Amino acid sequence: MTADTEALTQTGEPRSGAAVCEVTDHMDLSDWPEGTRLIIRREPLHPGAQRSLFPSLHSRFWGHYTDQAGDPVDLDTTMRAHAHVENHIARLKDAGLERFPFTDLEANSAWLQIVCWSADLVRWFQLLCCHGALTVAAPKTMRWRFWHAPARIVNRARRRILRIADGWPWTDDIICAHQRIATLS
Repeated sequence: MTADTEALTQTGEPRSGAAVCEVTDHMDLSDWPEGTRLIIRREPLHPGAQRSLFPSLHSRFWGHYTDQAGDPVDLDTTMRAHAHVENHIARLKDAGLERFPFTDLEANSAWLQIVCWSADLVRWFQLLCCHGALTVAAPKTMRWRFWHAPARIVNRARRRILRIADGWPWTDDIICAHQRIATLS
């Protein structure tokens, strides 16, 4: 990269070994909307990272298009702050977003609404009632630990009793979540 500038972390401190550069002038963006810019970030290749954009044994390159005005370093920092959106899209796909079970458009539209509502409910449940790694667990983990648990809520003598099958490995997580729900309601 030429004319690169040191990249910043979300707190505004320099990122060691990372650099940002705008390459708009080196690209033919005539077919793109007016004001489109291409910003590329180079960072050291860490173990397990995917090499992308350019083949390199030492660095990883990542680029994004934008139509926003401003410094490329600030735009890169803003773009990285929005990376959590990809995690939410992956959650929606796991919850049924990539399946269209019906042949009718209106039925599939209703299906997608239900998928979005259920994903939001599960996410709120995780944020309000779970702790530790379960607050960011994938939908599949939530299904097997909570929704498929061999348990039953029983009302007896004006008391609500949570009965979980003996030996269920995530009993403590279920009880903790149930107690947090009781505290909220």
